[in-house]
Amino acid sequence: GGGGASTGIRMALGRDPDIAVNHNAEAMAMHRANHPGTRHYIEDIWKVDPYEATQGRQVGLMWMSPDCTHHSKARGSAPKSPRIRGLASVAFTWIRTVRPRIIILENVEEFREWGALDKDGKVIRALRGRLFERFVNSLKWWGYHVGYRELTACDYGAPTSRKRLFLIARCDGGPIAWPSKTHGPGTGNPYHTAAECI
Repeated sequence: GGGGASTGIRMALGRDPDIAVNHNAEAMAMHRANHPGTRHYIEDIWKVDPYEATQGRQVGLMWMSPDCTHHSKARGSAPKSPRIRGLASVAFTWIRTVRPRIIILENVEEFREWGALDKDGKVIRALRGRLFERFVNSLKWWGYHVGYRELTACDYGAPTSRKRLFLIARCDGGPIAWPSKTHGPGTGNPYHTAAECI
């Protein structure tokens, strides 16, 4: 998309991300317009060589927003793809190669229910969440401290009640810190509304 996460990274760090990867040329064109200082790979993430992409430099932060459509309840009863649902697993390719100090993953709240599918692409209810648990345990096995929670965008000043799951994994010994709410009851700041944007 337009690079909302990358804009947040720029606000926090004072510079654009070094690289961005997405297979969609239109999404990357929009990202390039908003983040001209970033090197863009219009490529399947599985085909990008982490060492070449980072030019052998240390990686401080890797942000992941893997495709959410095959996790989301908004997809309804349509068959789901195990390949698309498994995109987050590419993290281990990057961990083995360049070992990011901090990994942040953002996805729909249903990502916590990531589990096996039957032959028709339907979620096997008895196995809900098993692949998510395996993903978290694998990060821990690689030496990462892991935390995750759901955050609601309006609590941080965005004019939407969209809720997302955030996972933070660190191997640098630093603490996992979650932001305090900036808007809504008890903060002194009212929620923003969509009407303000229209």
